[in-house]
Formats: sequence, structure tokens, C-alpha cells
Amino acid sequence: MRGVVVVSVRARVSAAVIALLSGLTLAGSAAPVVSAEPMVAAPSSPVVTAAPEPTPTPAPAPDAFQRSLDGLVAVDRFPGVIAAVLEPGDGGVRDYTAGVGDLATGAAPPVNGYVRIGSNTKAFTAVVVMQLVAEGKVELRRSIEWYLPGVVPRGKDISVRQLLQHTSGLPNYTEHMEDEDFDERRHVYRAPMELLKIAFAHGQVFPPGAGWQYSNTGYVVLGLMIERITGRPVAEEITTRVIDRLGLRETYFPAARDESMRAPHPRGYEEDPRDDVTESDPSWAWSAGAMIATPRDLNTFFRALLVEGRLVGAPELAEMRTTVDTYDQMWPGVRYGLGLTSTPLSCGGVYWGHGGDVPGFETRGGVRDDGRAAQVAVTAGPDGRAQHLHVVAAVDRALCE
Repeated sequence: MRGVVVVSVRARVSAAVIALLSGLTLAGSAAPVVSAEPMVAAPSSPVVTAAPEPTPTPAPAPDAFQRSLDGLVAVDRFPGVIAAVLEPGDGGVRDYTAGVGDLATGAAPPVNGYVRIGSNTKAFTAVVVMQLVAEGKVELRRSIEWYLPGVVPRGKDISVRQLLQHTSGLPNYTEHMEDEDFDERRHVYRAPMELLKIAFAHGQVFPPGAGWQYSNTGYVVLGLMIERITGRPVAEEITTRVIDRLGLRETYFPAARDESMRAPHPRGYEEDPRDDVTESDPSWAWSAGAMIATPRDLNTFFRALLVEGRLVGAPELAEMRTTVDTYDQMWPGVRYGLGLTSTPLSCGGVYWGHGGDVPGFETRGGVRDDGRAAQVAVTAGPDGRAQHLHVVAAVDRALCE
């Protein structure tokens, strides 16, 4: 099913679109013609010639980005795609869809619909940590034992920076939940300490600072640290310090046991034949991946953070942009900072963002240094690395076309 492109009201609307919406005729098109011949019948009845049928204006050909999204549906068999591109400055927003938003009804994906953004949550959590750094309440080099005594095994050897950068060596609790049936556990509430218990039942992957491995565990620990320091739930801190500050009206941290999603949203699927897993308790992902947002809001967030300097100061942003090698564990060329990734662009330079995967949804995207931003959300988890890389390639197309 061909996707549609909807141009934001913030973007320039063409004369053709204005004419179609207002009922005006375009220059050069046929208009109704009133005859100048003498009146033949009653003087009060002028003869009006029939206007010719207007020539239909052909639909514009899909741009390269739209074609790449169509390919994610046709070739990679993702049920649906929702995407948005934010142009530099006040250049406007382009919204995209492809496929279907509901396999049961065949309904189209909602333009700029809500999706579960998974590990993009880590960027929000990292921003709160860096704000606490700026406030003098957290030091990146200090051990997590200082802030959460007795919580993390060998906590004296693990720094806050290592937790933010996935160099702590802590085992990833989600890897040890894979034997569970997600269709059952998605309806189960998991407290943060329960998630840590799953992780800490396994030994460290490597000594702190001696390697790199993605670990959701570290970001659950950081969520607990935020709560200990501020005395408030991490969801409230993210809401107050980030969401409300930027006016993100389509971004939120769902409450525990709230399995729903705000409307409009597409359905999310797993496995083949497709299993609808849209509803799930977000507690199992918590400060590592529970949040929900729209592609537009994600673009606004990353641009505000990385280009506009609206969330952290220059020293803190420089720390966040200091990266280490991920050894191709994520996707080619990616490096990891503090809650951020940098990815090389085919057209030169890099873009900054994060990305997220939860059952039913994958999101990828980020922002260039000139402010152009793009987000792509597919409504199923990738079935293998090739599909995953095709989503990453679509982001590259959006940022380089």
C-alpha cells in the first residue's frame, strides 16, 4: 500500500494545494465561460456555456525517502511505517506513512501517530543525569556506590559515566528474560529492583571500563539514582525537566500497569503470523525504555538537545558527545556517548540520536548538526539484522536526500 506524504502547516503550501482547498482555479486552467452572444430566450435568462472538465493534476512522484519506506513494507514485510522529517530552521515538517496501521482492519497508519520509543528513553534519562551534573548533585567520575550504597555489586568500581556509556560491564537483564513468553510477561508489573535482581544473578560481563556492551541494567540503576537524589519518581523528573520544558505534547512516560497507548497510534506486532502486542505493561523497560512519543516530538527533542542547547549546557553536551567504539554491536560505524549515538552519513558527517526497540515497534533517527532531523518507526521488531539495517538506511536517505 502506497504511503502518503502530508506537509505540515509549518511548511510552505503550494499554490496548487491552496487552490484545491479553496475552490479557486489555477492559472492556465479552464474557467467557466459566459457567452457574449445575444440573448435568444427571455431577457432574464443568459446562456452560459458549460465549462470543460478540468485536467486532473497528476500526483507527485514519491520522493526517495518515501520509496525507501515503501520498501520496508514491500520487501522487509513490516506492517506499517510512520516517519517525520524536520527541516533546518523553520523549514517545516514532512510526515510520511507506508503500509497499514492495523492488520485486522486495513486502516492506514495515523500520520505522526504515537509509538513506543523504547531505548530512546535512555537519552531522556541521560539528560536528567547531566542536568544533575550541572547542578553539582552528580559527578560523572564518582562511583554509583556513592549514590546508591549497597545496590550494585562492585558498585565502588563502577562510575556514573560507565553506566551512561555502557562500559560498566553489568549484565543486561533483558537478555535473561528472553526465555519468557512475552505474550504472558507483557501483562506483568516488574519493579525496578526486580529487574536488577534478574541481572545481578549473573556475573559481570567484563571489568568496569574494560569493554563495551549495551546494558539496559545500567539505565535502570540510573533511574534509581535520579530518584534517590531528587526524592521524586524518575517519570516526574523526565516530565518536568524535559517534556514540559520543551512543550512536547505528544511525549509521555506511561504509568506502571498502564498497558494502553494514547490515540492515534498504529498496532504493534511480533512474529509471523503477526501477533498483536500493542498493549503491554511498560514497567519491564522503565527508565531504560518505557516512553511513548510521536516522530515529530522525537525530532524536536533531539534538535533541542543537540543543536539548540535548550536542555543542557555546553560542557554537559560535550561530555554527552564524547563517544566510544561499539565494535559493530549496534549498526556499522555507530559510536556511543552518554545516552547518545553518532552514526556516519553516506553524504558526509554524522547524525546524533539513539533509537529504540521494544516488542511491536522499532524507532531509528536523529539530527544533523545543521538541525535537519528524521525519525522512522516501524510497527514490528526486525526479523534479523538485514531488516534492522534497512531501517537505519531509511534514516540515512531522509537526512541525505
